[in-house]
Amino acid sequence: MEGFINKATKEDLIDILNLQKKAFERVAIAENNFNISPMTQTLESITEEYEKRLFLKYTLDGKIIGTVRAHLDNDNVCHIGRLIVQPEFQNKGIGKALIKEIENIFSKCERYEIFTGLNSKNTRALYTKLGYVETSIKNIDGVEMVFMKKDNKGRI
Repeated sequence: MEGFINKATKEDLIDILNLQKKAFERVAIAENNFNISPMTQTLESITEEYEKRLFLKYTLDGKIIGTVRAHLDNDNVCHIGRLIVQPEFQNKGIGKALIKEIENIFSKCERYEIFTGLNSKNTRALYTKLGYVETSIKNIDGVEMVFMKKDNKGRI
């Protein structure tokens, strides 16, 4: 399965938002909480977010099946968010490829930070395999979230 990773455009945002809601529906069901921010985000708010963050998309046969977003803060920390892969394409290396591309793009940062649901065992395992370590657990939108970081040892 050979797809392509590119920077997402504003025109991609509706597809990314739809993919986000589809992918996070399982989390919402598992947590019995449909008020989590990935489920309530609007086209207007994702468009505002797009102006402040880098959005990448993974396309296969012209269709977006994966996405991730990131930004660098004033302390030179890269914050990675909303790694999303269409459910039927999960566990095929797409999420790993998207994270690696973000790390390549932000190769001069001090460290990378990311978070995921405490009950998202596969996602936590992926991040751990990529070198991220758990730093804290916080409740966000009524869901226990695990915060993780990875120092950027390869930075120049």
